[in-house]
Amino acid sequence: MKATASSLESNWLQRLTALPRDARDTLFLLAVIAWIMLPQIQHTPWWTSAFAAALLLWRARLALTSAPLPGRWVLAGALAIAIGATWATHKTIVGRDAGVTLVVMLLALKTLELRARRDAMVVFFLGFFVLLSNFFYSQSLPTAMAMVLGLMGLLTALVNAHMTAGKPPLTQALRTAGWLALWGAPVMVALFLFFPRMAPLWGVPSDDMAARSGLSENMRVGEVAALALDDSVALRIRFDTPGGKEPPANTLYFRGPVLSQFDGRNWQADPVLDAMAMPQLRVSDEPVRYQMLIEPSKRRWLTLLDAVKTEPQIPPGASVGRLRMSSSLQWLSSRPITDVLRVDAQSYLDFSHGPLQPTPELKRYLQLPAGSNPRTQALGEQLRAELRAQRGADTDTDTDTDRLIAAALQRLKAGGYTYTLEPGVVDSVHTADDFWFDSRQGFCEHIASAFAVLMRGMGVPARIVTGYQGGDRNSVDNYWTVRNSDAHAWTEVWIAGRGWVRVDPTGAVAPSRVGQFQRLSAPPGAFASAVGNFVDTGSLEKLRAVWEAVNNRWNQWVINYTQSRQLNLLQSLGFESPSWTDLLRLLAGSLSAMALLWLIWARATRPQRDGWGQLMHGAKLRLQRAGMASDASESARSLSRRVQERWAEESASAPLAAALSDWLLDMERLRYAPSSNTEATELKTLRRRWLSLRKQRWPRTIKN
Repeated sequence: MKATASSLESNWLQRLTALPRDARDTLFLLAVIAWIMLPQIQHTPWWTSAFAAALLLWRARLALTSAPLPGRWVLAGALAIAIGATWATHKTIVGRDAGVTLVVMLLALKTLELRARRDAMVVFFLGFFVLLSNFFYSQSLPTAMAMVLGLMGLLTALVNAHMTAGKPPLTQALRTAGWLALWGAPVMVALFLFFPRMAPLWGVPSDDMAARSGLSENMRVGEVAALALDDSVALRIRFDTPGGKEPPANTLYFRGPVLSQFDGRNWQADPVLDAMAMPQLRVSDEPVRYQMLIEPSKRRWLTLLDAVKTEPQIPPGASVGRLRMSSSLQWLSSRPITDVLRVDAQSYLDFSHGPLQPTPELKRYLQLPAGSNPRTQALGEQLRAELRAQRGADTDTDTDTDRLIAAALQRLKAGGYTYTLEPGVVDSVHTADDFWFDSRQGFCEHIASAFAVLMRGMGVPARIVTGYQGGDRNSVDNYWTVRNSDAHAWTEVWIAGRGWVRVDPTGAVAPSRVGQFQRLSAPPGAFASAVGNFVDTGSLEKLRAVWEAVNNRWNQWVINYTQSRQLNLLQSLGFESPSWTDLLRLLAGSLSAMALLWLIWARATRPQRDGWGQLMHGAKLRLQRAGMASDASESARSLSRRVQERWAEESASAPLAAALSDWLLDMERLRYAPSSNTEATELKTLRRRWLSLRKQRWPRTIKN
């Protein structure tokens, strides 16, 4: 079986090697085009990918069979179909999405019209544009790495198209393309650093995050547990504390949507409350300062560490618009977060907010659907009655509320309740009853929802807060990483004289979840288990930490290289009040300096780079002085034949003619033979042989 597979592989390699150059080059170009089109599958309509794949496969078949290309009427018909489908899908042929769809189709169609070098140049230009269009949707590090490979492929194909003689290997074109990219890299770095930052032509690039961020303005009991299976990064944070040490574990609550409306199964945000006045936020002690990188979520909220009093600082020109604080202590942007957002903020861990005395608005947080969760409401009345019996009729309301909370938490601790990742979505409208009396198990949202319903049943205003809790430190770059698996739900209850107070009932069921960040994780799949048999878990975690650290640096230095950071760079270079004029001057100076260095290098290394040409030019001049004129296009083999014809029959000149003829043939072999590591040594040997030939006695026709 192994021998058969090896034989098939060998046959395929032999067949590819034996292909004519035109077919080989075409297949290579098609492979590169397919690679740069691949990321567009998730951004363009399904028919675009199918149509483009069919056209590329058709063109590959034509290359393999040396069949003629389709006629212009066929191409015109396919173009009309592409334009019509684009219009039908996008209702336009201009704009980002429609434009990308159309240019992808044009590139695929143009490969069927590769009849001349002019057509190849059009394909290359369209290929570069499609490559750049991938950054309209994502500027992530994996996208950049994939496009670098595509860029090298296009450059290799472009260099190969200009190598018209023979069948040069693709590796030779790849080396030339690599040198071109290396020479162009400093120019690109200078343009990136010093070209004035402007608003993007097509709007801010955005990653498709529809399935990554599960936090929303509504929560069905059981859905956050599904989000906990997502191990992708939600945000990164670096604390401005001694050693970057994070605050106490039980204070790391990153606030997201606040949910107050409950229909028995779903919790939703109240738009009326969101539009109310600023919250009554009271803080004490010193704030914790930090810098946060929020991953794209296509949501408007900033999941900041509770509680932020002053407006967070975002880079000027960020696409999120203005920031504001809602009445529920949540910071919102005017536009969704579609790109990695850097935020500098400070949070007060010791805080309180909300009214201190009862208000009519608090009645919203007592509402329960009629007939919903009767057993839970009965439990609330029972606990309240027991408390009154213990304390008497004349009791302090604040103390009563604290004791009711303590009684509910004690029931969670001692009632045999279980914290689990797979409780399932409760189909019944009595979700709280199911948790308190039937299943007795749940994830954080089950526990928080049941606790909030119980509080409302006892006459205590309560609501749900969703967000993240905890995280882990990256051992490579020391950034604190919060993942979607850290998604959490907790409750806030209102207490007279204190306002809204955070109560996390999950900590009563599973204290390690809140205090030690011990997440529940799904059992590993077959692939993960197979990998784990060969690579230990510690090594995998180390690799993940390295990758996330590199990705974080990419976000910091590339994606978040904004206008403000550009101006800060100029200030560090000595510009007191940097402006666009300074940027342009510095850019022009950098490009001029690089051009001058290149000229100096080119002049200094010219003999080394074209040693063969200079040596051949000297030989032709010497032969011309001997009366054997030649032009620049005449090959060394032709000169060798002429030398033999002219001087070989003269006995006195025969040895020189033979030696000179052999030298010219060796020069031709060095020029056109495959590249090797001994080229420089062979050229030195040929140069010494030429000097020896010049010292010999030449025919009398030579005029010294």
